[in-house]
Amino acid sequence: MNENLFASFITPTIMGIPIVMFIIMLPSTLFPSSSRLICNRLISLQRWLVHLVLKQLMTIHNIKGRTWSLMLISLILFIGSTNLLGLLPHSFTPTTQLSMNLGMAIPLWTATVIMGFRHKTKMSLAHFLPQGTPILLIPMLVIIETISLLIQPMALAVRLTANITAGHLLMHLIGGATMALTYISPAMSSVTFIILTLLTVLEFAVALIQAYVFTLLVSLYLHDNT
Repeated sequence: MNENLFASFITPTIMGIPIVMFIIMLPSTLFPSSSRLICNRLISLQRWLVHLVLKQLMTIHNIKGRTWSLMLISLILFIGSTNLLGLLPHSFTPTTQLSMNLGMAIPLWTATVIMGFRHKTKMSLAHFLPQGTPILLIPMLVIIETISLLIQPMALAVRLTANITAGHLLMHLIGGATMALTYISPAMSSVTFIILTLLTVLEFAVALIQAYVFTLLVSLYLHDNT
């Protein structure tokens, strides 16, 4: 019987009921919190990392852009923790679903565009037609700039989906090859196992980098519109 490589990307169900909502809410319950005046080392480290990331994201923003700080830090924490949890064996990664990533990208992109047309109307409209454009090229440039603007949320979602899905598939294939070579060639099995270990470490980095890239691009779209 052939193994389905995409079985791990199917939404899990219990008694026919999808449980993806419970999986999506799981990462938020794993972050430690303290109601005491003195925090332990884990909470202090968590706060230091949050402040460090927030400082990197908010440096380029003005006062209006900095009102999105809570949204952006929540976004990077959610995507990063979801990607990391998806690396556990027999787990489901919601960020491998294009529908979910579009559900995050489209509302955020739409909000930044609305803010741009609200606060910087002239500059937002000027992006559709660069200064000094020949008259004959005006209709074509307006169409091209409109398409490039509308494709931004799709690029956000597809980038995250493709990177996470490709990494999981590669780990699955190399892991299957390692198991198959165990009884055929132990030496080759050891080599593929080392490759699998290195790939797993790389995927941990990719999980965090993709969360940062997604949030950074949203931050740049916000900066262009505030």
